[in-house]
Amino acid sequence: MKNKGFTDLNTEIETPNDFSEAGKPLKRRVDINLLKSKLQETESREFKKNLIILILLFTMLGVLGINLSL
Repeated sequence: MKNKGFTDLNTEIETPNDFSEAGKPLKRRVDINLLKSKLQETESREFKKNLIILILLFTMLGVLGINLSL
């Protein structure tokens, strides 16, 4: 059994020499209107979900208030 500890540190770091893909910028165009529509759809879904939760909360609060007042 060999105990390495801190005495067997390798200070050499190997890096890849193939930068052909990494150096090239992407030539893909993005349509801003498409991104806006996706963002609006996501925000619309979140708003509907939050509205349903809020309505359920107020309904339960109303039912609880009516039951406690009787």
